[in-house]
Amino acid sequence: MSQARHHGGDHSPIRPFRNRVAVLPVLPVLVVAVVVLVDLSGGAGISWLPLLAVGPALAATTNGPRGVLCVGLLAVALGATLGVHDGVPGRELAAVLAALVAVALAGGLASALRGRRERVLAAVRSVAETAQHALLKPVPATVGPFQVAVRYSAAAAEARIGGDLYALIPTPYGVRLIVGDVRGKGLPAVGTAALVLGVFREAAYDEPDLLSVVDRIERSLARNLGPDDFVTAVVAGYPRTGHLEMVNCGHAPPLLVRAAGGVVPVEPAHPAPPLGLRTLTGHTPDLQVLPFGDGDQLLLYTDGVTEARDRGRAFYPLDEGLARHVCDEPSRTLGALHDELLSHVGGRLHDDAALLLIRKPTVREVVVPEPAVCGAAGTRPATRPTARSV
Repeated sequence: MSQARHHGGDHSPIRPFRNRVAVLPVLPVLVVAVVVLVDLSGGAGISWLPLLAVGPALAATTNGPRGVLCVGLLAVALGATLGVHDGVPGRELAAVLAALVAVALAGGLASALRGRRERVLAAVRSVAETAQHALLKPVPATVGPFQVAVRYSAAAAEARIGGDLYALIPTPYGVRLIVGDVRGKGLPAVGTAALVLGVFREAAYDEPDLLSVVDRIERSLARNLGPDDFVTAVVAGYPRTGHLEMVNCGHAPPLLVRAAGGVVPVEPAHPAPPLGLRTLTGHTPDLQVLPFGDGDQLLLYTDGVTEARDRGRAFYPLDEGLARHVCDEPSRTLGALHDELLSHVGGRLHDDAALLLIRKPTVREVVVPEPAVCGAAGTRPATRPTARSV
C-alpha cells in the first residue's frame, strides 16, 4: 500500500496481547509436536529426527532469541528421548542432536539480528512520522468556513512522506490552500516539497494578493532548484464570501461539485507553466475567480490518483468516482474514493497520491449555541441552536 496518512499514533488496546503472542512460539512447538507424533506412530527412527530442526528454524522468523532457544531445547530433549526410544545408534544420535543445537544457536543469533533491524526500522519510521507532521501538518475537519478532508498515500514502502504536498491555512486574507506535485521521488523531492510549503505558509500570511503568493514561491524555487526540476501546483484562496480564487501552475484541474449536482473540471482559462519553469517560458499565471456558494465542494488531487492503473492498464476515473461517492461529509467522500482507488489498482499505489476536499456548508448546517444567561435562581437555561450565516 501505499501508506495512507492518518493523524495520531496507534493506541490499539490489543498491542500487549500481540506482544505476548510473539513471545510464545506456538507454531514452532506445534511443528515439533507433529514430528514427534509421526515418529512415534511410524517408528522410522533416524529418518524423522532431523525434522525437529524445523521448530527452532521457524521460531527464528517470528520470535525473539529466548523463544528460539526454548524451542531448540525442547527439540533436543525430545530428539534424545525419541532416539533412545527408537534405538538409534549413539554416534548417529549425537550427530542429530549436535545439528539441532547448531540450528537453535544459529536461529537465536538470526532472531537477535532481526530484532535489531526491526528496532532500527521503528526508529526510522518514528523520525519519518515526525517529519511528516512537520511537513504535512494535520488539517482539522473545519478550517474557516469550510469542511475539510485530506487523504495522503506515499507509494514507497514504509514511507510516510513523498513528493506530493498540500496545506490549508486561515490567513488575514481568507483561507488559502495549495496542492502540488514535485518532479522526481525520494529525499530530493521531499526537500523540494518542504521548501514549497515553507514559502507558501509565510507568503499566504504576508501577501494580500494570491498571485503575489505564487510569485514568492516561484522566486524561491528559481534560486534553489536545478534546471530540470519543477513543481506543478494549484494555489487557491477564499478572500470573500461566494468567491474562490485559483491559480493553476501546470497541475491537474480541480473538480468542482455544485450543490445542485454534477462534477465539473476547473480548466485554467490561460494555462501556466509549473512552478520553477517561468523563466524558461516567460509566461505568468492568471488569476481565475469562481463562484463558490453554500453546498459547493472542490476536490484537489495529484496525478498519483488519476494515473493509477488497473490490471488492464485503464486509468482510475476520478470524476466518475467522485460523482458516485460525493456526500455532505468530506471525510466519508474521500474515504470511499480512497478505498475504490486501492481496489482499482489491486491494493498498492505506484505513485504518491494526495486528495484534498473542501466543502462550503449551507446556512442550515451551521449552528451555534446562544450565549447562556443565568436565571434569577442561579440556574443556567438550556441553549437553543441558532443558524449562523458563514
